[in-house]
Amino acid sequence: MQAVDDIKPCYPLFREEDYQANLKNKQDLYEERHPDEKIDEVFAWTTTKEYQELNFQREALTINPAKACQPLGAVLCSLGFSKTLPYVHGSQGCVAYFRTYFNRHFKEPISCVSDSMTEDAAVFGGQKNMFDGLENAKALYKPDMIAVSTTCMAEVIGDDLNAFINNSKKEGHIPQDYPVPFAHTPSFVGSHTTGWDNMFEGIARYFTLNTMEGKVVGSNGKVNFVPGFETYLGNYRVIKRMMAEMGVEATMLSDPTEVLDTPSDGEFRMYAGGTTMDEVKDAPNAHNTIMLQPWQLEKSKKFIENTWKHEVPKLNIPMGLDWTDEFLMKVSEITGKPIPESLAVERGRLLDMMQDSHTWLHGKKLALFGDPDFVMGLTKFLLELGAEPIHILSNNANKRWGKAMQKLLDEYPQGGACKVYVGNDLWHLRSLCFTEKPDFLIGNSYGKYIQRDTLHKGKAFEVPLIRLGFPIFDRHHLHRMTTLGYEGAMYVLTTLVNAVLERLDDETRGLGTTDFNYDLVR
Repeated sequence: MQAVDDIKPCYPLFREEDYQANLKNKQDLYEERHPDEKIDEVFAWTTTKEYQELNFQREALTINPAKACQPLGAVLCSLGFSKTLPYVHGSQGCVAYFRTYFNRHFKEPISCVSDSMTEDAAVFGGQKNMFDGLENAKALYKPDMIAVSTTCMAEVIGDDLNAFINNSKKEGHIPQDYPVPFAHTPSFVGSHTTGWDNMFEGIARYFTLNTMEGKVVGSNGKVNFVPGFETYLGNYRVIKRMMAEMGVEATMLSDPTEVLDTPSDGEFRMYAGGTTMDEVKDAPNAHNTIMLQPWQLEKSKKFIENTWKHEVPKLNIPMGLDWTDEFLMKVSEITGKPIPESLAVERGRLLDMMQDSHTWLHGKKLALFGDPDFVMGLTKFLLELGAEPIHILSNNANKRWGKAMQKLLDEYPQGGACKVYVGNDLWHLRSLCFTEKPDFLIGNSYGKYIQRDTLHKGKAFEVPLIRLGFPIFDRHHLHRMTTLGYEGAMYVLTTLVNAVLERLDDETRGLGTTDFNYDLVR
C-alpha cells in the first residue's frame, strides 16, 4: 500500500499486486460481469459494418454528443466583459459543472455564481432566489455588471428574466441603473455556441437598443470583431496583433484573454481585462462588425444588421491560407488601410512551411469533429495541404452548414472521398473509425476513447488522436495556442505534420524488425 515517503499516483499504484487482487475480487463477487469471451465477442461485433448500419439508425439516444449546453457558452461570453460576473439562474450543480469544465481546460479559477434554485423554486418559480442572488452577488463580489443566463430548470417552469430583474430593482435589491443584461439559454436546445450567441445579443441589446440616436456608422473609425465561442486565447491576440500591424483600430466584443490567463504573482484577479461597457456602447459607431465564427452567430448578426445598421460582411472563419487572405483583404477594403509587408512576409513563411511539409500530409486520411466554424476552417486548411478529411462530423451544425461543407469539398479533387455528418455523435464516429479507418483523428480530448478502442482491436487498427478544439482536458497549455490567421495555420500545420512523423517513428522503431525506415532526417 501507500507509504508516507513514497506517495504514488493512481498510475502506477493500481498496477500493484494488492490493488489488482482487490479489483479482481470486486469483479468476481459483485459485478456480475459477463465472461471475457462474451465481452470480446460483443466488442468485435461493434467494430463491424453490420453494427455501423444499426448504429446510424439510432433515433432516441445520443452517445457522447461532442457539444455542451447553452449556459456554458453564456458564461464564456460574459467573462469577456470588464468586471462582469456571470450569473446563472438555476441550480448550484449546473454552475459547478460550468466552472469545472472551464477550470479543467484553462487551468484557471472561474468566477461564476448561481442563485441555487432547488425543489421549491421548481414549483413556485425562482424570483425570490433572484432577489437574494443579485443582491448578494453585487455586495460580495462587487462587479460592475452581472450577466444573467438560465439553465433547464428555470426554462421548464418559464421564469421571466426581464420581469425578475426589473422586480429586483423595484424592490431595492439592486440599484435601478445597475447593468444586468440577460439571455434565456435553455440547455435542452442548441449548444454552447448558441448560448454564447444569445448572451452576446443580450448584452448588445441592453447597451445599444434604446440608445441608437446620434450613432453614426464609421464615426469612431474602428472595426468590431465578435469572436463567438472561442477558447484559444492566442486567437484573440493574433487578431489584435494583425490589426495593430495594419494600423486598424479594433474592438474585440468579448475578450476573456486576461481573466483566463492571469499571472501567478500572489494577487488573485477575479476580474481582469475584458471589453468595457463604454466600448459596447460605442460599437455601433464602428465602420463595420466582423463575425469571426459566422455559423454560430446568427442571432447576433441579425441584431447588428437591424439595429446597428452594419452591413456585416460574408466571411468564413479566418483559418488556413485562403480564408485568412480574404479576411485581411476585407478589413483593408472596409478601412482603407493597406495590408503591411510584415503580414505579407508572415504569409510567405506559412507558404514555405506548407511546401516543406506537404509530402508528409498529402493523401493522409483524417477524421475530425468539433464546432461548425472550427471544423469548416480546419477542413479548408486540410484540403489546402492536400490531405483527405474523409469523416467530417459536427453535432451542433445545421443542414445549411452541411450543404456549405459539401460545396467546399466539391472544389477540391480529393473532396470526393470525404463525407460530412451533421448532428451525429462520437459513437457514430467510432464506428466509422473501425469500418473506414482514417490515418488520424482530430478533435478534443474526448476523442482519446476512440483511440483506445481502436487500439484494443490491434495496433494496426489504432487511430491516433491529434488534439485540436475544445475542451482539451488531458494536455496542458494548448488553450494558449493560436489557430486563426497565418500564425494559427503555422501552429496547426506544425501539430499535424509532427503527429504524422511521431506515428511514423512509432511504427518503425522495432530494433532489427521495422527500423528500415527509422530515419534521422524526415
